[in-house]
Amino acid sequence: MAPEALEVRRGWRIVGLTIRSILLIVLIFGVLITVLSATPLPGTRAELRAAAAADRVSFVEHDGGNGAISYVRWAQGPLLWREIRPQMLPDDSLPSTRAELRQDLGPSRARVVERDHSGGMAWIPGWVADMPGPIGGPWLIGSWILTFLIMLGSTPRLGNRWAWFWLFTAGQVGAILFLLLEPRPLWFAAGRVPAPRERLGGGRGFLLAIGVSMLSSGLLLVVGYLLSLVRG
Repeated sequence: MAPEALEVRRGWRIVGLTIRSILLIVLIFGVLITVLSATPLPGTRAELRAAAAADRVSFVEHDGGNGAISYVRWAQGPLLWREIRPQMLPDDSLPSTRAELRQDLGPSRARVVERDHSGGMAWIPGWVADMPGPIGGPWLIGSWILTFLIMLGSTPRLGNRWAWFWLFTAGQVGAILFLLLEPRPLWFAAGRVPAPRERLGGGRGFLLAIGVSMLSSGLLLVVGYLLSLVRG
């Protein structure tokens, strides 16, 4: 192959690796935020007010019907999450209505939403679809969709498109696995070719996706528990 063609090929490989790496970083960061938001530290109403007064609160989520609040969770940046539950603290530790909550936040620019129990988008994993906008939701959803489109437009090595479709959706973390492994492992040096192997079909891909989902969910629960111990 001519030197010019080799340079062009090397240039496209660098571009491809850069795109894969950026998408992978965004998705892994999304997983980290999901784990941290699912295991928030215990907080108090006074801490919420103080953080809001210092304009450190970026997102507030509450639960409760008929205007009565029964749960509050807030983010101070993407990595620090706190919650207030009535069973954890005295009865007057929660703002009783959305108006009281808004009053506690004062002039803070934090976005306040009611917890959504609808389950999000059916074909996009919940940890992607449910990421709050102020914490990076559009970036995470955009990265997942772009990875999904790359998969559809390519010829995957380890499984056909149906297998990867199930890993992306039912498997929860298929997008991360795809970026790591397709069309060859991300850590392979230039010129190294993976050993040929039989590609997974849609049926086996679906079964693998169920196993991957269970394994990843269990792993994330363990990581969340360990993080809660480290954070006190």
